Amino acid sequence: MSAHRIGLAQGTAIYVGAILGAGILALPALAAAEAGPAAVIAWMSLVLFCIPVALSFAAMGSEYPDGGGIATFVAKAWGPRASGAVGYWFYFALPAGAPATAFVGGQYVAHALGGGDRQALAVAAVLLVAAFGINAVGLRVSGRVQLGLVSLLAVLLLVAVITALPQSDTDNLTPFAPNGWLSVGHAASLLFFTFAGWEAVTHLSGEFRDPRRDLRRTAILTLIVVAVLYLGLALACTLVLGPELAGSSAPLTLLLERGIGPAAGPVTAGLAIVLTFGTMTAYLAGASRLGAALARDGALPGWLSRGHAAGEVPRRSLGLLFVLSLALSAAALGFGLELGDVMLAASTCFIAVTVAGLAAGLRLLPRRSPVWWGTVVALVVMSVVLVFSGYFLLVPAVLAGIAVTYSGRSQAAVPEAVES
Repeated sequence: MSAHRIGLAQGTAIYVGAILGAGILALPALAAAEAGPAAVIAWMSLVLFCIPVALSFAAMGSEYPDGGGIATFVAKAWGPRASGAVGYWFYFALPAGAPATAFVGGQYVAHALGGGDRQALAVAAVLLVAAFGINAVGLRVSGRVQLGLVSLLAVLLLVAVITALPQSDTDNLTPFAPNGWLSVGHAASLLFFTFAGWEAVTHLSGEFRDPRRDLRRTAILTLIVVAVLYLGLALACTLVLGPELAGSSAPLTLLLERGIGPAAGPVTAGLAIVLTFGTMTAYLAGASRLGAALARDGALPGWLSRGHAAGEVPRRSLGLLFVLSLALSAAALGFGLELGDVMLAASTCFIAVTVAGLAAGLRLLPRRSPVWWGTVVALVVMSVVLVFSGYFLLVPAVLAGIAVTYSGRSQAAVPEAVES
């Protein structure tokens, strides 16, 4: 078995890459359309409540390092059937989330180059194939590339915020909540797509050189980076762009145009590539290991389990994700599904995973400790955010039904095989 290979720097890069996703490219505008300037409250609230989420998952990951991540935590707290359902939520959300992420990046690149949907789809295809390919090579390459990409990403986002903020206008904060205060909850549910990621890295906990030492430190560093970048971006978009924000298909391009002028197009295109590629590599690294761990535990066909051990590459699980991504992309194009609907479906699954992981924390973490109380607060808040997903709750409900059914048949087949 190979030695663990992730240290503090690579771990922070992978963590930040998982959180800072392509949702940044589209969701500031979508959230503003939902809640107006009050969407800033949704951004701030999610940043605040990500603190107990991150620390809770880091504590459980350091105690139970395994490729199953949250599915492993849930198994230890609630049993294998509940674990299978949670694993399905994350694993099967990726074939929807990864192409959607790639397409958002493709749209920005196409916008910068003056192209249309065909060019956006071509760029998305290249990004998707590259992300799968680098994960097939192995985590060592993925982690090193992620370190460089995240460093570049942080610089680009800071440039966008710092150069645009001098043009802030507080008049853009009125009317503050034009669609009522409930719209803040809907905006938070939508924005969670770009806050999901804490659960993704739990699947890599077994790959850290020293999980007990590094996971908590990695989570804290990531929280600082994410808070600075997200809140800076949310405030800059709201104060600088004002009413123009809600109707924009490329809000970051507009923000950079205010700060650096005509160079905004190429810079935004580069930012889009970094964001989408970095997010997909981190998510696919975690999801492919989750799929192999689920197969190892009987929740998926056994042939997918190859590569589940720390240091190995789960290429079969990764290959299945690639095939499903292609199939769902073809279906979305064929049926003309909206990008926002695909992102909300994936986001609902990610919120459900987070809620399940926090619920497991109530049983696994030391009772009445600071991290336990933080988990209680985060569980209540994230449960409320999940309710605001509305009819998209059907997606995790259906996946849970399939997982329980498959696990039941798999367990029933074991004694039959023994008897024969």
